[in-house]
Amino acid sequence: MLIFQVLWVVMAYILGSIPFGVVIAKTFCKIDPREAGSHSSGATNVSRLCGLPYGIATLACDVLKGTFPVWGAFWLSPDPFFISLAGLACVLGHVFSCFMGFGGGKAVATSIGVFIPLAFWPLLGSCALCMLVIWRSGYVSLGSLSLLASLPIFLIFVGLWQWVPLSLCLCVIVFVKHRENISRLRNGTEKPWLKSKAKERGSN
Repeated sequence: MLIFQVLWVVMAYILGSIPFGVVIAKTFCKIDPREAGSHSSGATNVSRLCGLPYGIATLACDVLKGTFPVWGAFWLSPDPFFISLAGLACVLGHVFSCFMGFGGGKAVATSIGVFIPLAFWPLLGSCALCMLVIWRSGYVSLGSLSLLASLPIFLIFVGLWQWVPLSLCLCVIVFVKHRENISRLRNGTEKPWLKSKAKERGSN
């Protein structure tokens, strides 16, 4: 059983490493999102560069690649440590992709995918807070940070303590990957996605 668990964690990392944003943008838009816009391979930048449908497709793929390894881990073992390790491996694959020279995305969508089978209702509460923050501020980055920061609190509130360590690890990863966004938010130079989209429509 141990060898299957080890192989599953390795598979989770490899699946997490697949850069769906790069694949989608290059295939359908002939654009490398790492070389344009915010230089991120995530759904927000793909949406800016290629259009909302492609951003949604990237988001869905990044979410699902977090859900599948965790869902499969449940079938192999009920051990929370092993399940958490599979989820963490997938997110680390997304952030340190073996297909992109150990660079990668900012881990928000994949982290959401990890928690869909683990704690759906607490996750839904965090996502609702994320949407509220984006709606009120216009900043996707601020909403993303709010989602991961609030998730451990929602987990504790409903008594799902076994997933709190994983949520804290993912929160740290997301905050580290958003350090430039945090700096721009502090300086008032972060680009508000909703306002920029409205400005683009007004200039057309």
